[in-house]
Amino acid sequence: MRPFQSTTDAQLASFLQQISGWPLALRQLHQRIASCFARPEPRQHALLYLQALLSDIPRKNGWQIAEHARQAHPYGIQRLLSRAIWDEDAVRDALRTALVQTLLPPAPTPSSARLDPLFPILVLDESGFPKRGSHSAGVGPQYCGVSGRVDNCQVGVFLSYVTALGHGLIDRELYLPQQWCLDAARRQAAHIPEAVRFQTKPELARLLVQRAQQAGLPIQWVVADTVYGHSPDLRLFLEEQGYAYALAVPSIEVVCVQTPDGCVLADVATIQQQALGPKDWQLLSQSQGTKGERLFAWAILPVLHQGRVDDRHFLVFRRCLDDASQVTSYLVFAPVASPLSLIVQAIGGRWHIEEDLEATNSHEITPPEICHCRWHIEEDLEATKDLGLDHYEVRSYLGWYRHITLVLLAYAFLVGLCVQDRSHQAPQQDPPASAPLIGLTTSEVRHLLARLFWPAPTSAPLLCHWSCWRRTHQYWAGYYHRRRREKAGYACVLSHLAFPGLFLAVLQGVLLGHFPSPFSGKTPRSSPGSLSFLFHAPPQRSDP
Repeated sequence: MRPFQSTTDAQLASFLQQISGWPLALRQLHQRIASCFARPEPRQHALLYLQALLSDIPRKNGWQIAEHARQAHPYGIQRLLSRAIWDEDAVRDALRTALVQTLLPPAPTPSSARLDPLFPILVLDESGFPKRGSHSAGVGPQYCGVSGRVDNCQVGVFLSYVTALGHGLIDRELYLPQQWCLDAARRQAAHIPEAVRFQTKPELARLLVQRAQQAGLPIQWVVADTVYGHSPDLRLFLEEQGYAYALAVPSIEVVCVQTPDGCVLADVATIQQQALGPKDWQLLSQSQGTKGERLFAWAILPVLHQGRVDDRHFLVFRRCLDDASQVTSYLVFAPVASPLSLIVQAIGGRWHIEEDLEATNSHEITPPEICHCRWHIEEDLEATKDLGLDHYEVRSYLGWYRHITLVLLAYAFLVGLCVQDRSHQAPQQDPPASAPLIGLTTSEVRHLLARLFWPAPTSAPLLCHWSCWRRTHQYWAGYYHRRRREKAGYACVLSHLAFPGLFLAVLQGVLLGHFPSPFSGKTPRSSPGSLSFLFHAPPQRSDP
């Protein structure tokens, strides 16, 4: 068992000095988006919103964020996501600029300039947000990655930017199913702009890539899963832009490949079974894990593009060593003479690895750790969910974009602090002069921020005030809910005038317990507008 090592006073003093500047760094980031707000009130509410996202409150919704911000009511926070005038797309552009400036390495000198064949990488993925109701914009039965099945949810398409220094989410789009786009009443209720039309997920992915391109971001590779790899239009667009890609494809994807025995036109599952022999597989390490190398078997075949082999289009297979039936296929468009090892690094995997920000003995991530580029966006989405990515309780189209944008901004802030921490770390000595430490992670930074700078309020009057406010709000919500049920029952009475037989049948079902009563859970009253006369005899009049 290793002996206990405590951090030295010098380490603590240096670390305390480092974290003391974090609140100021958030204010400086907030100042960068100040011009996106028309009035100072929502601008200040945005700062309070960011601080609450970085805190440890259990749910990042309007009520709890307002209580954490020590507000008397949640209306200002709720208005920030609904009617306040500010440009959420401009905030997105600002966070993208800040994150890219953090993740891109310093410009090399002309003598040492060398184009990195791997980085930067754009990673596309989607995330589901399970919902119970049917009124939130875009909600419906869809595949939800959180639950792993078709569920009632919203789906967002996200874009992550990956470099050797780290990674972070830079853009987002809400997927609207076609039935939503064709339903004018639901669109109006969710405040969906008329200009918004139905777009498939690959079309949304193309829009995200185009925005990154228009922003002038350097891009080497684009990586995505089968939802996007199955789209020939997206693949063609990426080739036209000159972006190398590694896109997973389903087993039913039909491809024409060149084999030693000639051309084979078939689906990738058939090609893998018929065109590959034991000698065609190479054992390559996909990453260096905590328990050793992550080894997989890889095979590559050239794809016939426009009738010929151009040494740029490939079909790549990855097979698990412990289960040969687990095979994943990728369509690859790579620079000429790209080795399979480089393609493996760009493809990445879909498994969890240790965070790439946890640098050990160097300031850069080693190449084996880089190869999980596809997983980086999964890690980003998990980290942002800790910030309340799926905690929102807004139904409107605009509210979704505003909440998601502020969460991405908070996550970009955390990534920036982690990258800054690694840049200031001195190379480890052997043996270390002090207790060895890994670099800061986004979860560790958020933990420190929540404990040291933005803890939950402990003022007794404030907590009691919010307890009264919540219970009052819940009382009136229940009251008006019962009133709506009464009105529904009153409408049933009116229908008796036109359909007496139907009303008597429903009334008989209520009395016999076949149908739920519209008055269950409420004591009938003999006041005007009450329907108690249906179940109670009228009071007897006394003779004078």
